[in-house]
Amino acid sequence: MKKPKRATAAKAKKGRKTSGSRTKTAPKRPAAAAARPAPAARAAKETSKETSKKTKDTSKAAIRGLRTKLTQALRRVAELEAAADTDFLLDIPNRRGFERELQRAVAYMKRYRASGALIVLDVDRLKPINDSFGHGAGDQVLKAIAATLTRQIRASDVVGRLGGDEFALLLWNLSETDAKAKAVIFEQAIDDLSFTFRGQHVTAGASAGVALLGAQSDAVRALEEADAAMYVRKAHRRHEPRIRLVSS
Repeated sequence: MKKPKRATAAKAKKGRKTSGSRTKTAPKRPAAAAARPAPAARAAKETSKETSKKTKDTSKAAIRGLRTKLTQALRRVAELEAAADTDFLLDIPNRRGFERELQRAVAYMKRYRASGALIVLDVDRLKPINDSFGHGAGDQVLKAIAATLTRQIRASDVVGRLGGDEFALLLWNLSETDAKAKAVIFEQAIDDLSFTFRGQHVTAGASAGVALLGAQSDAVRALEEADAAMYVRKAHRRHEPRIRLVSS
């Protein structure tokens, strides 16, 4: 009866050794392998990255497109504003544009104690030219006058068309004597212009009125003063023989 007990004890001892051996030699699962995402998860992550990149690229392209359109719109607005301030026939400031320049000049003069002169000039007998030879002839006269006045002024000065046959000039840093002398020069330059329409020789003069500009000036009032002075001058020039419409 004792032998079986020894056999059982030996078998139990052998079993303990085998169990310990299995525990020691069992392969361990690498930690990296356990943390590594499955192929489906990696593919989903890559797809998400690609989608995000495409979305960013699309957004950047949309922003660039909007900026381009905004630049074009601002340029168009500037062109329209310039057109609104420019006489389409003569390519010089119209009344709106000239009055804006005059307002700026007066504001500058008030701040920096500068001075200048405003000259309003009206073309003599333009209406009879239009009536006799058509508005095309009148336009030619106006273009020649605008070009003549532009040649007579400095780069800092401004010449504009107030409307119809009336022009205005903004001249910087002129005394009263110099301004009146300049007005006479403008009149003489226009008197010297000559045109031929339908074989007939045509001349048209101009009458100029002066208003001084300074720190105490008002733009609207200055235009009124120069305009009134111009009409006085026009009344005097009606009797000057050198001003004529048509001669053979």
